[in-house]
Amino acid sequence: MKTTDSPALLRYLPGLSVALAGALLANLLSLPIPWLLGSLLLSAAANLKGLPVKAPAAGRKIGVCIIGLSLGLYFTPQMVEILLSHWPLLLFGTAFALLLGIIGSRILYRYADVDFRTAWYASTIGGASEIAYLADRSGAQAAKVVSVHSLRVLLVVTIIPFFYQYMGYHDTDSDRLNQNAALHWGGLLLLFAFGYVFARLFEWRKWSNPWTFGPLFAALLLTVNEIHLSAIPPSVSHIGQLLIGWSLGNRFAPGFFRSAPRLLAVAGGSICLSLLLTAATVYCLSQLTTVPLPTLGLGLAPGGVAEMTITAKVLHLGVPLVTALHVSRLIIVVSTAGMLCRFFEKRMAKPAKT
Repeated sequence: MKTTDSPALLRYLPGLSVALAGALLANLLSLPIPWLLGSLLLSAAANLKGLPVKAPAAGRKIGVCIIGLSLGLYFTPQMVEILLSHWPLLLFGTAFALLLGIIGSRILYRYADVDFRTAWYASTIGGASEIAYLADRSGAQAAKVVSVHSLRVLLVVTIIPFFYQYMGYHDTDSDRLNQNAALHWGGLLLLFAFGYVFARLFEWRKWSNPWTFGPLFAALLLTVNEIHLSAIPPSVSHIGQLLIGWSLGNRFAPGFFRSAPRLLAVAGGSICLSLLLTAATVYCLSQLTTVPLPTLGLGLAPGGVAEMTITAKVLHLGVPLVTALHVSRLIIVVSTAGMLCRFFEKRMAKPAKT
């Protein structure tokens, strides 16, 4: 019998087993964010070897939906007031992300032998799926854009948690004590139903990251109005992280690092440079604000919304502020990417040869 005729569960069982094994091994070794990092690394390694570890298309949607709901539960009325007082930091975070994108695009365009539009969208610090769509629509090489974003996520999600573990950064989020931790199974099902409805609404409206932002907004609306349906059990959060890690690991197909070696090498150097610039900026900024340095680091890091907020959640590092920084950044960066690409293309791109 062909694989395509097999029940879905059997088709995905090898991949699920590998992802679960990676998560359990990472947990056993006391690695940072083990359920995400372990499943990602082992799934990626298996996928690079051509092993059958395919993740279901709905896996990442379910994973980010769980994370979105859990993040929304942090936005109590008291936390919203605190966040509103940090609006200058939110603007700075967006401007800093745009600056990193400009620097990265210049590096890729000059040294990676790609056209400017491909370099721009590959360096834009935004949601990978939204940026890939914009890249394809603008005539850029979408496959190369996706490859660079996949490498960025892998490096950022690997380097930052290990660095934080080495530095001992955790438990600076004193506001987490204000959360309602009561678990109600009926309320939990209702919470997921609300999350699903909002995710489909965001998807229908074609808004960014619908399966993250829809559930996040649903839980936020309930929490800010002091309506508590249920907390998210740790085991459910672990499932969400595992599904996200498994899905991310699937991006690394056999031959990934041989597909465009020069581009990936230059991109890797550019990503590491952006991390160093982030570290220097965060250190300077920490001297001017009362926000803890580890929280600033995650909030300004050039990683994805789900990955960085998971790190903040697991390590208890200012989850609401980190979430707000990444959400505001993503919305503005994605909405201005096309306009800024045209603006800088006129000034940076070499004139076409005649």
